[in-house]
Amino acid sequence: MTLNAHHCYEALLTRDARFDGRFFVAVKSTGIYCRPICRVKIPLRKNCTFFSHAAAAEVAGYRPCKRCRPELAPGNSPMEISSQLARRTAYYISTDFLAERSLDELAQELGVTGRQMRRAFHEEFGVSPVEFWQTQRLLLARHLLTDSQLPVASVALASGFKSLRRFNALLKARYRVSPSQLRAWRGKPAAGEMAGFAFHLGYRPPFAWPRMLEFLGRRAIPHVEAVHDGAYWRTVRIERQGRAFSGYLQVGDEPEQNRLTVRLSDSLLPVCAVALERVRRLFDLHADPAAIRATLGPLADAHPGLRVPGSFEGFEMAARAILGQQVSVAGARTLAGRLALRFGTPLPTPVPSLTRLFPTASDLAAAPVEAVRQAGLTGARATTLLATARAIAAGALALEPGRRIEETLQALRKISGIGEWTAQYLAMRALAWPDAFPHTDLGIRKALGEPNAKKVLQLAEKWRPWRAYAAVHLWINVSNVSHPPYELIHDSSVPAR
Repeated sequence: MTLNAHHCYEALLTRDARFDGRFFVAVKSTGIYCRPICRVKIPLRKNCTFFSHAAAAEVAGYRPCKRCRPELAPGNSPMEISSQLARRTAYYISTDFLAERSLDELAQELGVTGRQMRRAFHEEFGVSPVEFWQTQRLLLARHLLTDSQLPVASVALASGFKSLRRFNALLKARYRVSPSQLRAWRGKPAAGEMAGFAFHLGYRPPFAWPRMLEFLGRRAIPHVEAVHDGAYWRTVRIERQGRAFSGYLQVGDEPEQNRLTVRLSDSLLPVCAVALERVRRLFDLHADPAAIRATLGPLADAHPGLRVPGSFEGFEMAARAILGQQVSVAGARTLAGRLALRFGTPLPTPVPSLTRLFPTASDLAAAPVEAVRQAGLTGARATTLLATARAIAAGALALEPGRRIEETLQALRKISGIGEWTAQYLAMRALAWPDAFPHTDLGIRKALGEPNAKKVLQLAEKWRPWRAYAAVHLWINVSNVSHPPYELIHDSSVPAR
């Protein structure tokens, strides 16, 4: 991605939080690179070099600033990455794909040659996929060494390093410090501080946290999720190298710092990189509110900082969408809780309301229709849910941001009971596609005063490429209450039963 150095320096002079994560500034006289919001003295223009990603700055020989901590910067929206192939590659790397498999396997997963993948990635980020992944691992290690009391060996493991010696050597070579020296910068832990570990994930302000929390709270799956005391809680299962890691997490907001705080149970340490990427996805932390508002215009004025709520896991999101067809939010929530009780794995936690893991696609794939119907689903809903579970379990369908949008939408539409609304809704939330737009939605048509779905699409053209955000604003506007009216949503492909 090409940067305009003049524009970058102007943004640096204002320390505008809207540009946090959009670029990094490296200072030739110090050998350090910073976020554009760093509070240190602004360097002379002649000493500044600008990079679109932290990895590019590090490959050029610069070290991360100890004060602004580049590892805490928000990431890029999918629309800010011009190459779809580079975007998909970056997503897979962020989920620790390379910890288990090779670059050639990643290229095969993406349906391209290794050369095509590497060329597209380098053109976009200025570094190779391996250099990008290596920087991500080292920045995660910095985060853990600075913000936790975890032993160095545990930090190395959590950061994706299989060898402690290799971890120490790479940290020393890249940052010119040892783990113990890096930890010494932190000082002594505060009295009463948790012995576990907390992460800080930055975002670009504004962030309508109360709206997000209300949305998630109204849809929290009993036994799996909870919202209380201004925080979001949930159980978690992540598979890695044939092993399942289970635990729970808590997410809270620190608005004065423009960041979320994520606390993970110790059992999730080996997969913390994956867990954090899922949190970013769920809370839409890569969003650029300024760019979105500029495109949406007056539609976004009443509720600045609205995000599109994402998903923590693809099949769970698909189940929510299917269960929500032609029923109320409360009804869909009840059905999801019954599925969790009947098919989910028990999980002991210190949180009384968190007792189950939501069933995976494989958990449900072998179940007979009648067993699923006993959870309260209609025959049509049970059949659709099982067909979706079996497609995901068989590898014929994947609901995650790194997938090709049109191919995934086509695969969804082939499943009986999934129509255009459900497909677009999953593109919004599971695929994290900012331009998805459920134009057949009753609430959206009501908000626009246009009953014709085709004309709704024409009206929405002016909101590209942020139509998913337009949908969220329209739902709020039509409700005239403090929550989007998802009760109004229906998929006309499914008969009510």
